[in-house]
Amino acid sequence: MVRLRWIAPLTCLMAASASSAQNRPPLDAANEAAQKIFQRTASTGMVVAIVRDGEVWTGGYGRVAPGSNQVPAANSLLRLCSITKILATDVLAKLVVEKKISFDDPLQKFAPAGVPVPVLTLRGPAPRPVNLGDLATHTAGLPREIAYPPAGAAHFTFPDYAFRWQWLPGFRLRTAPGDAAHYSNISFDLLADALSRSANEPYAVLFQQRTAQPLYMIDTTLTPNPDQCSRLMSGYHESAECTDTQAAAGSGGMYSTANDMVRFLKYLLYLPGVPVHQNGWSTGMYLDPANLHSVQGLGHAGVADGIGLGWIEINKQYGESRIVEKTGGGAGFQTYIALNPARHAGIFIARTDGRSRGGANMFREANDLLLAMVDLPPVPVDMEDPERERTAEDLEAAAPPHRRVQPGHHAQASGVRRPDRAPARQARSTSAAAHRRNRQPAASKRSGTGRPATAARRHRSR
Repeated sequence: MVRLRWIAPLTCLMAASASSAQNRPPLDAANEAAQKIFQRTASTGMVVAIVRDGEVWTGGYGRVAPGSNQVPAANSLLRLCSITKILATDVLAKLVVEKKISFDDPLQKFAPAGVPVPVLTLRGPAPRPVNLGDLATHTAGLPREIAYPPAGAAHFTFPDYAFRWQWLPGFRLRTAPGDAAHYSNISFDLLADALSRSANEPYAVLFQQRTAQPLYMIDTTLTPNPDQCSRLMSGYHESAECTDTQAAAGSGGMYSTANDMVRFLKYLLYLPGVPVHQNGWSTGMYLDPANLHSVQGLGHAGVADGIGLGWIEINKQYGESRIVEKTGGGAGFQTYIALNPARHAGIFIARTDGRSRGGANMFREANDLLLAMVDLPPVPVDMEDPERERTAEDLEAAAPPHRRVQPGHHAQASGVRRPDRAPARQARSTSAAAHRRNRQPAASKRSGTGRPATAARRHRSR
């Protein structure tokens, strides 16, 4: 059993070294690489924001919606999907610093009257109760999803408060709290409920007071107004419904813009002039995956080297190329935020789906772009990582010889096996793969609902 503790703070250098600063490309050089990401992901629309020290660059590509002639802009409204989770943990960290709550506070403390939080696992009684730290690190033993949304339900409106608290007492924890990390949307909705109960405020109000208003994130909301809704991006396969998403306040319901995410990146990177509230608590690493029994669903952007409060650490063995990131996806969107602490830079990228599915992994390519902007080389892809998503290289290798792209016609770097892979990492990855094969139906590997994955992805977040 693992107790939550801060094992590695996200340290930030206030400036890159003089030599690296001299070699860094201008920020607008990101435009060409971003254009290629847009093309390879076959997106309808995409926005990108990069912050490097005091510099900011944003770019928009494609169309705001199918059939529109408007190019996405820095104020176009988008769905953050699972990036919502790190906004919730930012609020959590602030309340912990103020000693108003604790990571060790049991969820039961914040449950509705008469609603018991599970204390039994599939193997018997849990050694301790589920606490807030467990929820924030995907280690509570809870599933990814709890039920299939009803027909016609709007994106990120199910399950609501009443449904999840009615469901919770009858669930047996999959693992003991703190023993394993399995990606869980429901954990973060319960976390938001607990934060709201602790402050005696609706979560939407609490978030505005604690994060949005101090950072002047004027378009980051769960309840968009008509003006904001008029700026909402949409993809090819999902409707552009713009609704109240407080039901998924902690897991995936937040709306925002690239402009607001620039402000959030500045905050995360401790740039001068930005309000800072012990932010290292929210972006620090708290768990070493090697100490957990299994890890599942956390490796979309790279092998997890550390688990934070919603954040994932990757590339740790590559020194300055270390990245702290959060992926997101749902409702026709794919989103990503990543920090490179050593060179004091960060990237945010969001796209909507197109008519066809692209062959590129947006998360990995965004990592390469971020590192290029701070004069660091791309990190090799671990081709044996069981959670690695298929990339353009995989599709190319699988294509018949007469259809393969000739050398020089493909811009994405080829993946190679990560060197010096630790045996413990390999064993953990193999264990995670076996766990997925044994415990999940093929159709639900991504959704975790037991229903067709495509339908579940319509509502939930990665």
